[in-house]
Amino acid sequence: MIETATTRAKVRQFLYILIPIMVTQITMFSMTFFDTIMSGRYSADDLAGVAVGSSLWMPVYTGLSGILLSITPIVGHLIGGGRREQVSFSVMQGVYVALVISAATYALGFVLLEPVLGLMNLSENVRRIAFEYVIGLSFGILPLFLTAVLRGFIDALGKTRTSMIITLMALPLNVAFNYVLIYGKFGFPEFGGVGSGYASAITYWLIFILAAWIVWRHEPFSTYRLFYQLPHVALSKWKEILVLGLPIGLSIFFETSIFSAVTLLMSEYSTNVIAAHQAALNFASLTYMIPMSVSMALTIVVGFEVGAGRFHDARRYSLIGIFMAIGVAAVGTVVIFTFRDAFAHLYSTDAEVLELTAGFLIFAAIFQLSDAVQAPVQGALRGYKDVNVTFMMTMMSYWVIGLPLGWTLARWTDWGPYGYWIGLITGLTCGAITLSVRLWLVQRKKALSRIGA
Repeated sequence: MIETATTRAKVRQFLYILIPIMVTQITMFSMTFFDTIMSGRYSADDLAGVAVGSSLWMPVYTGLSGILLSITPIVGHLIGGGRREQVSFSVMQGVYVALVISAATYALGFVLLEPVLGLMNLSENVRRIAFEYVIGLSFGILPLFLTAVLRGFIDALGKTRTSMIITLMALPLNVAFNYVLIYGKFGFPEFGGVGSGYASAITYWLIFILAAWIVWRHEPFSTYRLFYQLPHVALSKWKEILVLGLPIGLSIFFETSIFSAVTLLMSEYSTNVIAAHQAALNFASLTYMIPMSVSMALTIVVGFEVGAGRFHDARRYSLIGIFMAIGVAAVGTVVIFTFRDAFAHLYSTDAEVLELTAGFLIFAAIFQLSDAVQAPVQGALRGYKDVNVTFMMTMMSYWVIGLPLGWTLARWTDWGPYGYWIGLITGLTCGAITLSVRLWLVQRKKALSRIGA
């Protein structure tokens, strides 16, 4: 990254960083997207099983990998502050933390997965598919978390195009692996939806191997000499990573896990309702990759400017990102509402599932605008290394306000399963408002401290 003077130059640099991140995020999520679509084409049970499995997996993955997002602001502050020589040591400590997180995920996952699925009122076949799908995905946990660290390092250098190229190369391979393992082509067993879990795990390993090779061999990454030696374990650096990363991970977990909680609560409805809910949620999650990408880009640029002490520039970048996300979301809301029936046909050919999915997509269109505010604001706050209050705000918005309201509406009104979506919209809106106030307070404090200095 370079220092820029004008707003136009800032927009240009922000887009240079943002667009590859957006392509990368959409591509990464597209693996789950194609898992769901291709499984749905196999059978309604496979759609429901894979959708339930992915809804349980996503909050765990996004929450734990969120801890490793701390690598981006840490490296950004080091580079912005002219302490380049400390970067390699910090990233390697992040690799160690990723290894520990992977081991803990394996241990807890194998203990908790079956009991959690047992709490859901699923048919035996749907439960089996969900369980085996997550088991298949689990073979990719280690490379997924290691890649998160390497990507944090790559993106913090402003080289987001590199991550984009890696994931773009991997997506068609993932689709091909899905085709072979779901439908049993070229002599391979016909796994059904479960095969998409194994396909994704194989793809995660390929992504990690390619990312590690690029970091090892290609400039400017190779100049930091990652993996040339294994530094000693530094618990003080682990503490820095975790003190910053745990609130980030918990914030993301509380946001994403509320969708899993809704899935758990909706298990009282029929398989078709669950399948339609998960199909709409899967599509909404795909569109969420846009504000999430803006969030990640803001963490990079704001972290760089704050590390250099340019708080006015950090504030300008925050506004650029937020207004850009709102503009895109406004268009997305109209598109989803207008073409909801066509989008529903991507997931199923069952008439009831199609009708229900289209209905859920109306609510998915509405909460695009709330997502467009709260996600970028969180990204900007991470750039300031302000994460603890953010964590509390997200927990209150989603779990104290959104989920209880959704449960009440679903149980005690005629809204039925749609009541949960109203609760989700309310929680996201509360999060957008409170986080925006927090960002304004943080920026005001930084501006006053600059004047006082």
